[in-house]
Amino acid sequence: MSEAPHLLVEENDGILIATLNRPDKLNAITGQMMGLFDEALIRFRDTPELKVMLIRSTGRYFCSGADLRDGAKSNEPPTIDRTGVAVRERHRLQLHGMHRIYDEMEHIEKPIVVAHHSTCVGGGLEMSLSCDFRLAAKSASYAFPEGKFGVLPASNGVSRLTRLVGPHWARYLIMANLPADADRAYTMGLVHEVFPDESFEEDALNFCRHLAKQHGEQMGAAKLAIEMCWELGRDQARHVERMANSTLMLNPDYLAGIEKYIAGIGSKGKSDS
Repeated sequence: MSEAPHLLVEENDGILIATLNRPDKLNAITGQMMGLFDEALIRFRDTPELKVMLIRSTGRYFCSGADLRDGAKSNEPPTIDRTGVAVRERHRLQLHGMHRIYDEMEHIEKPIVVAHHSTCVGGGLEMSLSCDFRLAAKSASYAFPEGKFGVLPASNGVSRLTRLVGPHWARYLIMANLPADADRAYTMGLVHEVFPDESFEEDALNFCRHLAKQHGEQMGAAKLAIEMCWELGRDQARHVERMANSTLMLNPDYLAGIEKYIAGIGSKGKSDS
């Protein structure tokens, strides 16, 4: 009997749902999983009818990180790099294309949501850091086990994490090598919402449905502007705001809506006089 696909993809009300599907392996990341995820991401990017992407998983772990045995023969240990150059190049170019895929997630001008129903560690957390919104069930937890081996989570785990939670909490997760439950992750700013376990799946879908109703052009511009403003000083960041709105405020949808709103104010004022 053939193995089930490592990633399941479906559409629901303008939402592309990608489900990690290796529950017996704690949803450890494989080359097949990342290849299917890459295909789903491009489908999401290039399909106008798809407004939001939701990443979720099955089983008792959201994701246990990378499958270190993926691609190795059953009787052979995984390949270990022996030079600094090899390590750096493998991070940049290999790892199933993770760096390229994470960059694309951050660049696509549509919202990507990840829903953690349970434990999310290592590579699964690094993938999640490139999402626009992170939702947690009450029983979710987070950690970077790389520290136990004396190394860093070097595919978003330092660079993206520090941008999101700041150096204060990055030290807690990476240097102290301590886990965080859902409530602490919320305190850190690592997740946006914590929902009850019992209603988590529907709560996550409702969050995505809400996003799908928002204006697509505004969402895309906001995603770019927020990233740019984070890296700029106040004065230059204000230029980004102005540049973005100089396009959005000439959009026919905006012009029609604001003209209707202003006309309504005028009618209300006349009726009150």
